Amino acid sequence: MSGSGTTADDDPPLQTAVWRLRSRACWTDAAALLGPQAATDAAAALQRTSLLTERCLYTGTGWTDAEDALRTAEALARDDSERGAAACERGYLAYASTLLGARDRADEASVALSRAAALLPPSAPGRPLLDFRRGLIAQNIADSPQSARAAYRRAHAGATARGDELLLSFTWRHLASLALREGELAEARHGFAESLRIREELGYLVGTAPALISLADAEPEPEAAARLRAEAWLFRLLGGVPTWLAPRLEPPSPETAEAN
Repeated sequence: MSGSGTTADDDPPLQTAVWRLRSRACWTDAAALLGPQAATDAAAALQRTSLLTERCLYTGTGWTDAEDALRTAEALARDDSERGAAACERGYLAYASTLLGARDRADEASVALSRAAALLPPSAPGRPLLDFRRGLIAQNIADSPQSARAAYRRAHAGATARGDELLLSFTWRHLASLALREGELAEARHGFAESLRIREELGYLVGTAPALISLADAEPEPEAAARLRAEAWLFRLLGGVPTWLAPRLEPPSPETAEAN
């Protein structure tokens, strides 16, 4: 759902409301707003699926709701563009399930994203998001950093061309994670900082804690890293901190609290 429903002045009121709820980890409420449209409209059904899949990725729960929403989106798809977008969502849901250990669906994820690639031409609006998700599988399931980097770069170029700022925040972050893995600290810090900047500018609050922790991991100064982790800890109040990140969030020390 990257790039959808931001709070630009020309956004429809419904999309603005959906974005505000999503950015505050209120995925179920956002999905409910789309419910009436999603029953008959393929685009709304796909957006609703994306919301519920993101909830799965952050909380590790809600798999049945996401799967039901996805089946509705698949049933409403009428052309290659809509079928390709639905296949991309199926691949992402299967990827999330595999990544979090809910159920191993790695083969399903790869097959679905390959189908999406066959249906979506290189110029399709959804192609950058598809490239990004193929990069996720290459990095986190296939353990192929070179393939992941190539996919992320394609996604980054596509997101830049289309002005998809939210997707850029993800491509910056994941390219930076590969740079950090290779010991390229300056490149990693730059990418993580860009990701954080974009998320703060967009008001994507639920994505701020992961961005802060990533930047802290690339920060060579212990005090600066501690301040970033302390700031990330504050976002637990949103209730939308990813389950996989929560163990890394610790209350700030008294010294750090005083410094802030």
